[in-house]
Amino acid sequence: MPFLSPAFTLDGQSPLALIGLFAAGLVASSINAVAGGGSLLSFPVLVALGVPPLPANATNSVALWPGSLSSAFGFLDQLERTRRYLWALVPPTVLGSLLGAWLLVNTPERLFAMVVPALILLATLLLAFQPRIRKHVLGGKLRVPTAAGAILQFLVSVYGGYFGAGMGIVMLAVFGLFIQGTLHELNALKAWLGVAINLVASFFFLGEGLLWMVPGLAVMLGAIVGGYLSARLSQRLDPEKLRKAVVALGALMTLWFSRSIFLP
Repeated sequence: MPFLSPAFTLDGQSPLALIGLFAAGLVASSINAVAGGGSLLSFPVLVALGVPPLPANATNSVALWPGSLSSAFGFLDQLERTRRYLWALVPPTVLGSLLGAWLLVNTPERLFAMVVPALILLATLLLAFQPRIRKHVLGGKLRVPTAAGAILQFLVSVYGGYFGAGMGIVMLAVFGLFIQGTLHELNALKAWLGVAINLVASFFFLGEGLLWMVPGLAVMLGAIVGGYLSARLSQRLDPEKLRKAVVALGALMTLWFSRSIFLP
C-alpha cells in the first residue's frame, strides 16, 4: 500500500512517479559505486509509490544490475590481480543467488513485510561500520583458506539473492579474509560478482512473474545513467558524507517499515 498521495503513485499513473523512480535509480546506482547501500534508497521509493514489498525487492534487484555492470566495466583495469579468483567464485555465487531468490519467492508476502525492517537495519549497520570493515580488509590480519572463502561467498550470495542491500560491503569483508589486493582491486572483483548475483536472481524473478515492468524499467534507465556518471561523481562527492547520509536514511527507513509489523 503506497504511503504517498494517489496523485503521486503508480496507482494514479502519475508521470511524476516514473520520474521519481528514474531519479531513484540514478542516485542509487551512483551511491553503490561511491559508498554502497544504494538499495536503501531505491527499494523504499518503489514501496512508497505503490509496489508491494516483495515485488519491490525483486524489481529493485533486476533494475539495478545494469548500473552495476557499467560500474564493473569502470573497474576493469583493476581486475588483473584478482581475476584468477573470479572464476573460482562464480559457481558458489550463482548457486547462492539462486537459493536466495528461491527463498524470496517462497516467502509469504506478510512474512517478508515483517522481515524487511530487520534487513534494512542490517544493511544500515553494515554501511555504518564500513570504515572498520575496510580497515580489516586492507589490514589482512585474519586469513582463511580459499575453500572457506568460497563457502562464505556462497552465504553472501544467498543474502544477495534474497535482499541484497549492503551485500557489497559484506563481500569486501569476505574477500579480505583470503585475497590479497588493494581496495580498488577487491572492488573490481566485487562489482563483477555483484552483477552475477543480480543477473541470476533477475532471470529467476522474471520466470516467477514477480516484476513490475514499468517501474522497473524507470529505475533501470536511471541506474544505467547513474552507473555511467558514477566515475565522475565519485571524484566530486565526499564518500564519507554520502555514507553518513545513506546511514541516516537507512535508520529512518528501518523505523518506517517497522510500522508494518503493527499494522493489519
